[in-house]
Amino acid sequence: MIIFAKNKIIMKKILLLLLTVFISYLASAQDQITYQTIENLSYRTSGDSYSQERCKLDLYYPENQKEFATVVWFHGGGLTGGNKFIPEQLKNSGMAVIAVNYRLLPKGTLTNCIDDAAAAVAWAFNEIEQYGGDKRKVFVSGHSAGGYLAAMIGLDKKWLNTYQIDADEIAALIPFSGHAISHFAYRQSLGMKDTQPSIDEFAPLYYVRPDAPPLIIVSGDREMEMLGRYEENAYFWRMMKVAGHKETYLYELDGYNHGDMAVPAFHILKNHVRQLLKSIL
Repeated sequence: MIIFAKNKIIMKKILLLLLTVFISYLASAQDQITYQTIENLSYRTSGDSYSQERCKLDLYYPENQKEFATVVWFHGGGLTGGNKFIPEQLKNSGMAVIAVNYRLLPKGTLTNCIDDAAAAVAWAFNEIEQYGGDKRKVFVSGHSAGGYLAAMIGLDKKWLNTYQIDADEIAALIPFSGHAISHFAYRQSLGMKDTQPSIDEFAPLYYVRPDAPPLIIVSGDREMEMLGRYEENAYFWRMMKVAGHKETYLYELDGYNHGDMAVPAFHILKNHVRQLLKSIL
C-alpha cells in the first residue's frame, strides 16, 4: 500500500511537470510571432513637395504570419496637427497596423486630407498581401480627426473609387470620437462658429446607407466629450439604423473625455475585429 501511494505521488508530479512543459511550449510558440516596422513608406508617387513630405506611412506587421488582419490608423489633431504613430494597444496582437500621415490644414485643404486617407487605404489593399496580409481583412480606424477621415472614406464611396477600390470591401469602419457632422476645422474656414453644426458633402452623416461596411462608433462620456460629439454620433448611429444598415454599433465610454477615451476604445476595436474575422475565415 505504501509503494502504491508513493507511485501515485510520483505520477502526479510527472503529470504536473508535463503540464508545465506543455504550457511553457504554448507560451513560447506565441512568443515566436515576430514583428517588423517599416517606416516612411510613400503611398503617393507624385505631387508637390508638401505631398511628398506628408504622404508617408509606417507599417508594423507580424513577419512570420500569413493572412493576418490589418488596421489602418489615422491620427487625430483637428486636421491641423498630429503625426503618425503605431498605437501601443495594437502591438503584439497578431495584426498589422498602418499608421498614416496626411496633409494638414491650412497648408493643405480638407479635400487633400480626405483624399490622402483614401490613397493610404488603397495602398493597404494593393500592397498588404506582399507582406503576408489578407486584403479581405483591412479595417479602418482613427481617433478624433482620424475617426472623421475613416468614416468619410468608408461612407462616401467616391474617395476610394478614385483609386479603383470599392469602399464596401473594407472589413469594418471603427471611428473613435470622430465628427459625424461636417468637421469643425472646415466650418471654421467658412466663418462658422464651433456651436453651429452643419451636415453637407463633408459630413459622414450625409452618406448614411444600408450597404456600408460594419460601423463601430466609439465616443467618450457625453458630459466630458467635445461639443456635442457623443450626440452627433448617436444621431449617426440612429440614422444608419433607420437607413437599414444591419451592423452599426455605438459605445459611450463613461468617465472618459475626448482624449482619454482612445485607450479603452482599442479593446472594443480588437473585440469587434475578432468577431468579424470569424465571418471572413
